[in-house]
Amino acid sequence: MKKTPFVTKAQLEEMIEKYPTPFHLYDEKGIRENARQVYKAFSWNKGFKEYFAVKATPNPYILKILQEEGCGTDCSSLTELMMSDACGFSGKEIMFSSNATPPEDFAMAGKLGAIINLDDFTHIDYVEKVLGKLPETMCCRYNTGGNFELSNGIMDTPGESKYGFTRAQLTEGFKKMMDKGVKHFGLHAFLASNTKTNEYYPALAKILFKTAVELKEETGASIEFINLSGGVGIPYHPDEPANDILAIGEGVRQAFEEILVPAGLGDVAIYTEMGRFMLGPYGHLIATAVHEKHIYKEYIGLDACACNLMRPAMYGSYHHITIAGKEDAPCDHVYDVTGSLCENNDKFAVDRALPKIDIGDIVIIHDTGAHGYAMGYNYNGKLRSAEILLKEDGSTQMIRRAETPADYFATFDFSPIMKKYL
Repeated sequence: MKKTPFVTKAQLEEMIEKYPTPFHLYDEKGIRENARQVYKAFSWNKGFKEYFAVKATPNPYILKILQEEGCGTDCSSLTELMMSDACGFSGKEIMFSSNATPPEDFAMAGKLGAIINLDDFTHIDYVEKVLGKLPETMCCRYNTGGNFELSNGIMDTPGESKYGFTRAQLTEGFKKMMDKGVKHFGLHAFLASNTKTNEYYPALAKILFKTAVELKEETGASIEFINLSGGVGIPYHPDEPANDILAIGEGVRQAFEEILVPAGLGDVAIYTEMGRFMLGPYGHLIATAVHEKHIYKEYIGLDACACNLMRPAMYGSYHHITIAGKEDAPCDHVYDVTGSLCENNDKFAVDRALPKIDIGDIVIIHDTGAHGYAMGYNYNGKLRSAEILLKEDGSTQMIRRAETPADYFATFDFSPIMKKYL
């Protein structure tokens, strides 16, 4: 099985003349088309909004593309709030979902008028103290506890998660916030990550919809939106079927009609906070084969490493690899594809069947558009790569330059020692 890159070898050769590898490459056309499909899938809900999870791909050029497609932002830190503000997002276009949150982060969320999604019951008093009073609109994150199961088995274990309110705390929290002047409420939950089934959102929706009905009956609160968060996955393996967002949207609609409409909650807006689904397939990490090694195994060394893409080293995650120009060549060689870190887990692939790789070949690592560059780091003094946008017209734009040694040394107060490198 193979995956088809969104870029050709000829295009890459032209890019590499301007942008040395490694770099992250994003497909504007794919991003826009996918965003439009998401809005089509939920077009039955007049208040629907996708709040893109900034942590997945924190780049203002990407945020502006999504803003043009009607999306808001889901932020989890001060700097993500700052980036959203700088890109022109404001007020209820921003969701702020955080945990163990510093006061300055809540202060910025309040200043921007973002919707604050509380992670814990104790945050009610904490936010009130930071802001002086609670905003009139608040959201709470629900942790169902136990295991979250679908027909194909246990998907995740929310009871082991550090996030969210218990069910009893939701009722107590809504009442407490109403006493403090909150008038408009939302409900949020994230119960499983990277799900590979169309059942996830509809099943989560049923839980949240039933809980919303109960909370309305118990507290009289005006529940105005329900946020299904993220968790809709992508097919990293070439033999995995992709989630069908139109079928997912229809499943949520059926649950909406079954549960919320009869309870008088037919005007509730549906929100989502997808990062991986919105961006994952529309990013490639582009690298060059720079070394080969023949010992007990066959190795190919790239000029990229886990600092550019942490997921395989951190989770053992699969990312498909294409050798540019050898898409139809037989996969008759078995390699470990590695980076140059002083860590043995710095491997993009282990025992992977690939075409024969020659030094200088361009290597395309798929599905890096979310949680790729964003999870980068500087171990071994490695410098983070550039980010390049492949625009709809076929031209390219550098949307983040590569780091330089001067960037790496910039936070040291050793200027007399380091100035020779700056």
